[in-house]
Amino acid sequence: MVDGLLQVEGGRPLSGEITVRGAKNLVPKAMVAALLGTTPSVLGNVPLIRDVEVVSGLLTLHGVQVDYDQTAGILHLDPSRVEAAHVADIDAHAGSSRIPILFCGPLLHRLGEAFIPDLGGCRIGDRPIDFHLDILRSFGAVVDKLEAGIRLTAPEGLRGTVIELPYPSVGATEQTLLTAVRADGRTELRGAAVEPEIMDLVDVLQKMGAIISVDTDRTIHIEGVEELAGYRHTALPDRIETASWASAALATGGDVFVHGAHQSHMTTFLNIFRKVGGAFEVRDDGIRFYHPGGDLRSIVVETNVHPGFMTDWQQPLVVALTQADGVSIVHETVYENRFGFTKALCKMGAAIQVYRECLGGTACRFGQRNFYHSAVISGPTPLRGADIVVPDLRGGFSHLIAALAAQGTSRVEGINLIDRGYEQFMSKLGSLDAKVTRLA
Repeated sequence: MVDGLLQVEGGRPLSGEITVRGAKNLVPKAMVAALLGTTPSVLGNVPLIRDVEVVSGLLTLHGVQVDYDQTAGILHLDPSRVEAAHVADIDAHAGSSRIPILFCGPLLHRLGEAFIPDLGGCRIGDRPIDFHLDILRSFGAVVDKLEAGIRLTAPEGLRGTVIELPYPSVGATEQTLLTAVRADGRTELRGAAVEPEIMDLVDVLQKMGAIISVDTDRTIHIEGVEELAGYRHTALPDRIETASWASAALATGGDVFVHGAHQSHMTTFLNIFRKVGGAFEVRDDGIRFYHPGGDLRSIVVETNVHPGFMTDWQQPLVVALTQADGVSIVHETVYENRFGFTKALCKMGAAIQVYRECLGGTACRFGQRNFYHSAVISGPTPLRGADIVVPDLRGGFSHLIAALAAQGTSRVEGINLIDRGYEQFMSKLGSLDAKVTRLA
């Protein structure tokens, strides 16, 4: 059975206005944080995406009362009656989401045990949960691997610890924060991720009563407290979705105003967008992205952890770079297998070659490891409509951008994956005068 099929009539500039709400990389984690409180929490600017549905289901299974006003984008979360969920129910509701691993710390504090099923997620690189389990073990958790998943217990409670990350992993930083805030004693996390979404989660936890300080050298100090209350918080806007629509405007020669976009979260992207030849106008209520005419320019860009150029920005940008004059180089240093989506672009007429070598200005951890983690894009090349299968969330939206920019008709299969991170993208496409039809 086809998992979401979209027909796209390409070659039309996107033009109009859309609204971007809370970040996919923050909202589900803030929802999990509500488990730590003894009183209700209220989260605003919540997007209607699949990950929110998954976490809502998991929270409900654990006894949290979840009320979601979809129109207003407001979640009310009451954890006063938290209880253990049945293993089969957790597995059924989790689906391919990797969020359940972040439930472990809060559930160990609340219930003394936690269970997570086999985890899925986008297949873009090595994201082993063993890294998360090692962090939980360092706090004193006991991990038992079962046939259906993993059971964790904390017979002696969780204690503060010292953790040094070999790489500033967002997931590992989230895991540590959600576990350390109620652990007994102090926790020191070295080499932490400091993305805006991480800092927004720190804000959430601080509102709940946590004591957290962040040093300039990526060290986070957490003093555990006995009890946390609920929070009231408005999620920061999704900078990945914003950049995706910006790249779509550039690739199609269009003009898109993104309500809710924040300049301060997107400084690095805006610099690259301007260097390529795109134009933008920052307003109080959002950012206008548009193609000002003339030729786009080729660039050399490397992805990196914040404040570098975000890995989730590179895939939609690559589509725009197929229309730039000259040779562009993109060096991916965050996820080792993120250029699989370029095969479909080449099928559509793009000239993209991928390499194992580090083609950026610096060597990275994937050098000499046989991963195709650098791409060379020659342009401009006209794109032609084609039949495409979506590989993952960000790659899938990039395929959609390519179909919108291409001459002719494309059929994009597997677009249900896009629902995980792009709120109501079909209606947004309609608002931007795109000619798209959902076939299945």
